[in-house]
Parts: sequence; C-alpha cells; structure tokens
Amino acid sequence: MNVAGIEVELVQKEIKNLHLAVYPPDGRVRLAAPVEVNEKTLELYVISKIPWIRKQQRKFANQNRQSPRKYVDRESHYFLGKRYLLRVNETGHSYRSAKVEVKTKTYLDMYVKPGFTTHQKAELLKEWYRAELKKVLAELLPKWEKILGVHANDVKVKTMLTKWGSCNTEKGNLLFNIELAKKPYDCIEYVVVHELAHLLERTHNDNFIAYLDKYLPNWKHLKEELNRLPVAYLDAGY
Repeated sequence: MNVAGIEVELVQKEIKNLHLAVYPPDGRVRLAAPVEVNEKTLELYVISKIPWIRKQQRKFANQNRQSPRKYVDRESHYFLGKRYLLRVNETGHSYRSAKVEVKTKTYLDMYVKPGFTTHQKAELLKEWYRAELKKVLAELLPKWEKILGVHANDVKVKTMLTKWGSCNTEKGNLLFNIELAKKPYDCIEYVVVHELAHLLERTHNDNFIAYLDKYLPNWKHLKEELNRLPVAYLDAGY
C-alpha cells in the first residue's frame, strides 16, 4: 500500500496489535496488522506515524554503513571496537576445525578448509561473534543484575535489524544484537544496563531515565558513540 508517497509492505495476520517497523539499509517500511483492521484505518495509522517514519529513514540514510563483506585477506572487520584485518588461512583439516582467532593487535585469523564459500566464512565469523559476545555478557549481566537488584531469566544473542537489544518485561527475557560484538566494551555495557533497567521500568519514561542517570551517568555519551560507529551492511530479506 502507498500512503502519502511512502510505500508500505502490509502483512495482515492473526495478531492483536499493529506493528510498524522501518528496516535498514534502505528504510523499507513494513506494517503488520490484525486481519480484521480495514485498510482506511491502517492508512490513517501510517499517516499519524509519518514524522517517525521519515526520521528513521533519515537515520539509516546518514549512517556510516560498511559495504557487503567478501571475507578475503586484509578486509576490515571489527571486534570490541577495534579494527582488524582479516587473514584467511586454508588448512587441510575438517569443517569442524574451522575457527576464528585474535592473536595479534592487527589480524583476525580465520582458519578454513579449502573451498569454503563466502557464505560459510560469513557464518563462521557470525558464530564466533555470537560466542564472544556471550562471554562479555556473562561478565556484565551478573554485575549489573546485582547493582540494579533484578534478574534476567533468559538471555539470547541474535541478528536484530533495528535494535541493539530488547527486553520482554513479562517473562524477564533479554535479546542482544550480535552486532554488539563489534562495538566497544563500554557501549555493550550501556546496552546491558539499558535492557536490565526495563525490568524496573517498562517504558522510556522519566523514571527509566532516572535509573540510567543514577547507575550509569555517562550513558548519553555511550549511546551517541554506539550510534555513531559504523554498522554492518544488513539486508532484511523479508
């Protein structure tokens, strides 16, 4: 559907609420709606959200975004806020021995079997990022759960197109964007505190801001730094 010059992908299904999202890298708009809601109501809803949609699209357009990675020698990759050059090492071992290591301040070493495809290299690095981020979260979560007096029931790391993290306040479950593995440790810590604070206050109201100001006084600086850093090329694909 086209609303005021904005092309909106409409998906109606058995859900209770409207869900509007703007996806990187090109600002594609998607609206998921209950099947019983008529198109006129949906159009009015989108019109009411046009300022927000335009803001999100401008944000994605202005982001410093990496080009698609090819996973070849001397290609730049980031880990915990530092830039590394990829070094692809072909070995004669099995697929199970494929791995990624950081041995020096310059290189990110990838060990693969000859014939590894670009997709296989991408998946190998992605799973390494996932494992490394989980290690960082295993350090930060207990620390901040104790400080804030809360507890997360379940923690997962996944690819997220529009958020650094999310919190299901009813179940006490946290999700963290796998891309955080590329960001500085302090920025990851900010996202951890942000999501745990939602277990104290569900919305981003004055109480929520007060918690951040109290427990992490420099959170605004960390948020700005996080959002200023280069982000990966992401194709939503759906």
